[in-house]
Amino acid sequence: MTVLPRIGDSKVLESRETDDGTTIRRRRIGADGRRFTTYERVEMPQLIVVKRCGGRELFDRDKLSAAVRRSVGKFIGSDLEVEDVVTQVENLLRAENDDEVTSQQIGDAVLDVLVERNEMAYVRFASVFLKFKTLGDFEKILKEKRERKK
Repeated sequence: MTVLPRIGDSKVLESRETDDGTTIRRRRIGADGRRFTTYERVEMPQLIVVKRCGGRELFDRDKLSAAVRRSVGKFIGSDLEVEDVVTQVENLLRAENDDEVTSQQIGDAVLDVLVERNEMAYVRFASVFLKFKTLGDFEKILKEKRERKK
């Protein structure tokens, strides 16, 4: 059983604001000497995700992080980079919508962020999200990506 450190019993070693200014990352050391990281972010009203089947659920950053990590594999290396991708996606969704988004909009936002970051991560996520079945599907998305760069 893993015992989580108590924030109240820890000291802050370093604080850093993210580039977008919405999150503060704090490196801490607990009373037992173990180091850990906490994130503080402004809490916004929850986004509601409208699923393809018509159901609704709350937007879950952890679920999106896991999906991105699983689909892009080693092409996005660190957890911090995945967290940054998820933050950018959430910011895009909030800027474009009120409080409801579709799962399609989430996937499109992930593609928009990945297209700027890493070509292989973009293609891998696209292959999962768009359910590629043939080599032609890959060729089509690569052609679209190259046209975006122009």
